[in-house]
Amino acid sequence: MSTAHMTELDQKPASAAVAAEHRRLLASLPFSDQQDFEDARRGFLAALRPGVVRAGERVVWDGDAYDFLEGEAPETVHPSLWRQSELNAIQGLFEVAPGILQVRGLDLSNVSFIEGDRGVVVLDPLISAETAAAALGLYRQVRGDRPVTGVIYTHSHADHFGGVRGVVRQEDVDAGRVPILAPAGFIEHAVSENVSAGTAMARRAGYMYGAALPRGPRGQVGAGLGQTTSTGTFGIIPPTLQVTATGQEETVDGVRMVFQLAPGSEAPAEMHIAFPDRRALCMAENATHVLHNILTIRGAEVRDAHAWAGYLTEAIDLFGGDVDVVFASHHWPTWGRDRAIEFLTLQRDLYAYLHDQTVRLLNQGLTGDEIAEVLVLPPALERAWHARGYYGSVSHNVKAVFQRYMGWYDGNPAHLWPHPPTEAARRYVDFMGGADAVVRRARGSFDAGDLRWAAEVLNHVVFAEPDHRAARDLLADTYEQLGYGSENGTWRCAYLSGAHELRHGAFGTPVTPVSPDVLAQLTPEQLFDTLAFRIDGPRCWDERLALDVVLVDAAARYRLTLRNGALTVTSAVQTTDADAVVSLPRSALPVLATGAVDPAGLAAAGVAIEGDASALRRLTAALSTPDPDFAIVTP
Repeated sequence: MSTAHMTELDQKPASAAVAAEHRRLLASLPFSDQQDFEDARRGFLAALRPGVVRAGERVVWDGDAYDFLEGEAPETVHPSLWRQSELNAIQGLFEVAPGILQVRGLDLSNVSFIEGDRGVVVLDPLISAETAAAALGLYRQVRGDRPVTGVIYTHSHADHFGGVRGVVRQEDVDAGRVPILAPAGFIEHAVSENVSAGTAMARRAGYMYGAALPRGPRGQVGAGLGQTTSTGTFGIIPPTLQVTATGQEETVDGVRMVFQLAPGSEAPAEMHIAFPDRRALCMAENATHVLHNILTIRGAEVRDAHAWAGYLTEAIDLFGGDVDVVFASHHWPTWGRDRAIEFLTLQRDLYAYLHDQTVRLLNQGLTGDEIAEVLVLPPALERAWHARGYYGSVSHNVKAVFQRYMGWYDGNPAHLWPHPPTEAARRYVDFMGGADAVVRRARGSFDAGDLRWAAEVLNHVVFAEPDHRAARDLLADTYEQLGYGSENGTWRCAYLSGAHELRHGAFGTPVTPVSPDVLAQLTPEQLFDTLAFRIDGPRCWDERLALDVVLVDAAARYRLTLRNGALTVTSAVQTTDADAVVSLPRSALPVLATGAVDPAGLAAAGVAIEGDASALRRLTAALSTPDPDFAIVTP
């Protein structure tokens, strides 16, 4: 069922157990603290009305869909997440500091505008060209038609560069009129994360952000870090100036900036920026109003929580004495030196505590799952709204720290060679007396509020007998209640997305970050890697071929060898002849990644082949096609 045909009639009310827990939380959490609401509205200048952005006739962002977020939290939403979503839904242009303005609520992330002598420097231009252009238009509506004189990417995640073509033209960058600044390693990490495992990440991101869910109290209410992701035109323009060292200073259009590199923190390539003349500090995505992810549930490299905490300490030491406001590329700023330092200090302590206590406990023999059940944050962090697990969570972050040090294996030999899910499920269900008996007993667990156990055993039934309707329905109901009870926005979306797919079938991958812009930025080595990752090894165990790829405009030659089901690449000088030599311009390399070997298409792209022309066809015939619709909650 498509999103267009879904309504909240598909969802059920909160169970008595979930509703009771929400009433308890309302009484125990400091909801009378309204400081965040004051900060989120401070400096308001204008809003986009209506809060909808289109690409032609297609809606790529609908902030107005969250107008239901007002008043007390309904029973179907964790009251703390409801509060966070109310804050994230506050939309418009805001003044952060003299000459620093920010548009919030037009995408998952924020875009900031730093006013210079002639124009404006754009900081983190959102995900889509359309939302970035709308934000720039809102800025100009208030501040005049100032030209863009620079662009800054704080880090290598798509929501901080994907909309760049909505704020700057390629020809202005090429002509040197608009510099683009980014941390060292930016382009490598920006394209590799979105290509190598991009299909699987994008499919799982559909769960994480609730792409197919209706907006409303029984559906998607937000993702904690922001409301959701825009779905417009995704692009990238490579940086023209790299920040390579902490302490590096640059001035663009009269805007003076001092940089702090933070690689391996929230992103593999990330940096903080001090604006000393404005007494403002941008923390990129390393200090926001959430507990962030050490490992995002869509999948990524595990982040280094120890280094993350260290960078926050360094930021306090470097810039803390000269800051009146701290802001980031998500959420709202924190004003006042004392409040800003306390905010950064608590954020630092949060990541340090999670890391250090996990390491302490794993050295006492606890597994990641066990640590996640016993680790509790100190009272000062529990009371801090910005330390709560709306996006990351204590539970999955602890497991990520464990994974970083110990890997997937918990040390118990029983877990060294388990059956895969379907085979294990069939055995579990058989041991437990058959599918019908398991469903009957799971109904009792559901009614008793033991939702985690109900989900575990019902999942076995669905993987053992995918067409068992009663199991699917009860598992969907269970996921739904787990979603209603989740403080974490991405957990809520994942649970409700699982319920949706059990009831209506897979919704696939609504958005993919693999765009022509991204493919064009792959180095030859990265592009050849993408081919290697797609080789269907068993299909070509007996295939033997060697292909030379010559980049005619780059004086580069690569030998691709396929044997034993593995594609390997080297740029070393070869002493044997290849089966074929493929000559092409650097710009035509992405043609190889598509697997298209139509002679007319190759010729049009400037590709010439000498030798055995079948060699290229044999190589592309060995490529498998990634599946953007693979099953998640069913086998």
